[in-house]
Amino acid sequence: MASQPSIVSLPVASDAALRPDHTLPGRKPPWLRVKLPAGPGYTHMRGIVDDNKLHTVCESAKCPNMGECWSRGTATLMILGDVCTRSCGFCHIATGRPPVLDLDEPRRVADAAARMRLKHIVITSVNRDELPDGGSAIWAETITSIRAASPGTTIEVLIPDFCGHWGDLDRVLDSKPDILNHNVETVPSQYRRVRPQAKYHRSLELLKRAKDRGFTTKTGLMLGIGETDEELRQTLVDIRAACVDILTLGQYLQPTREHLPIDRWVTPEEFARWKAFGLEIGFSVVESGPLVRSSYHADEQAQLNWQQQAASGQS
Repeated sequence: MASQPSIVSLPVASDAALRPDHTLPGRKPPWLRVKLPAGPGYTHMRGIVDDNKLHTVCESAKCPNMGECWSRGTATLMILGDVCTRSCGFCHIATGRPPVLDLDEPRRVADAAARMRLKHIVITSVNRDELPDGGSAIWAETITSIRAASPGTTIEVLIPDFCGHWGDLDRVLDSKPDILNHNVETVPSQYRRVRPQAKYHRSLELLKRAKDRGFTTKTGLMLGIGETDEELRQTLVDIRAACVDILTLGQYLQPTREHLPIDRWVTPEEFARWKAFGLEIGFSVVESGPLVRSSYHADEQAQLNWQQQAASGQS
């Protein structure tokens, strides 16, 4: 692990009772209102996704930003099917026994990337813990296929933890994505209820291993799912100690009544304070706001990070 950065105190109340009443669960606050998907950009994107019979995390996870992102010609494509072997308490993606691997999927993803004419693409996947390689071979083939079909597109991958089988991680890294993203999601005390099949320190190790190999790294967390301010502060310090470059922070939204309840609504002002804290302890880029999701404005985050690295003389 890298040396731990200096701990900076954050001027945010740690006692939930001190927060304004409008942060308590109930009707969505006004800052969470979004527009319904519409417009020619959305229709164009919808057609490409449907024609290639692809899955998007935008739809499967009920992302509130789908209308905005699809209208501006960006989407997060999801490989390895749309059924996950894990049962995370926050996630709307179906849990169960996934179907047989779709070996033609990498080609179709690459075709979609070329047709979208994207400068930056984000690929994610479900967990496929039942596979001997965790799906890493499909990951590698997808990245390689995108490179061949759309050489001008930078590639961001949002990967699972592969159960800590680091050879699978290396297989993905060997295909040379431009950004390696893996979400920590929440603070350690909430893992048993939020991510029961995941391990906090395993996720940190994955990020550190990718950074040690020279990759730009990224992670994200949800707020309002039961964490305390002190826990969140320490978690951000832990993540930065793993030398992660880009951080995203967003509001947890309960997909259905069967999923974990919302603990509280986090205000835009508090998100702004966490952004300031993240930048102060050394993250290159922090995207922090109620509607932020891992791939929200990912292209802009990538460019800002690389500009800052170039300015500071980093590789």
